[in-house]
Amino acid sequence: MASSLTCAGVIWAFLSFICAATSCVGFFMPYWLLGSQLEKSVSFGTFRRCSYPVRDESRQTTVMVEQCGRYASFQAIPSAEWRICTVVTGLGCGLLLLVALTALMGCCVSELISRTVGRVAGGIQFLGG
Repeated sequence: MASSLTCAGVIWAFLSFICAATSCVGFFMPYWLLGSQLEKSVSFGTFRRCSYPVRDESRQTTVMVEQCGRYASFQAIPSAEWRICTVVTGLGCGLLLLVALTALMGCCVSELISRTVGRVAGGIQFLGG
């Protein structure tokens, strides 16, 4: 297999992929904030939550649903700040993954990544991070 990357470029490609994968896993996991509510352990991230309170209308009380899930809609995310965080973090993860996969393809395909493309990809990674 021919490569368009130097030794430093190959290391950059693999580190980029590891960082992008770690960022994506962190984005999808609901463990950004941990705490307790109604004597139950709760956690939530930008668009997922675990053990959340729900109003039981038949008993006129609040009960804890002990399962993980996404918010029903984008508007169901608790605040505008968390919605912005969801969009920005999702876009950042997408950009990081795009650059990392392109860099990994550069390890296998000759003349795929030039010096200019490498610099642009580094700038995209900076924005994505």
